[in-house]
Amino acid sequence: MKKIIAYICSVIMFAILASCMNKPSSAVSPEKSSDITGKTWQLTEIYGKPIQLKNPKAVPHFMLNTSNMRYEGHGGCNGVSGTFEIKPEIMRIKFNQGMSTMIACDDLETERAFVQALLAADNYSVNGNTLTLNKARMAPLAKFILK
Repeated sequence: MKKIIAYICSVIMFAILASCMNKPSSAVSPEKSSDITGKTWQLTEIYGKPIQLKNPKAVPHFMLNTSNMRYEGHGGCNGVSGTFEIKPEIMRIKFNQGMSTMIACDDLETERAFVQALLAADNYSVNGNTLTLNKARMAPLAKFILK
């Protein structure tokens, strides 16, 4: 009876160890997502139209930081930040609702559209120095250039 219990325990331990060894890593290495992370992306178009700012010195932009999986940027009026998830092998991205300062300015409408585009995006594409955030297969939500 002791041999049967010992055998069952060893089988269970082996199964536990094997399952631990085969778990895929959920962390994204910076090398895999280096095509868009660690760079500052400046907004050029929103919903298919070039942006027109009243204050051209405050262009909306963002950066993805894989060390803490956070995005940080500026909407033109206010700082914006939050967490994100990325699957670079299939070009999927998800921006999670974050936080923002609440300063009013002349370009608040562009800032709102910028933040809405970030939160709505579920995939991206890169063509040279241009990043496009998309939702499904619809027209691009927003286009950015490398700053």
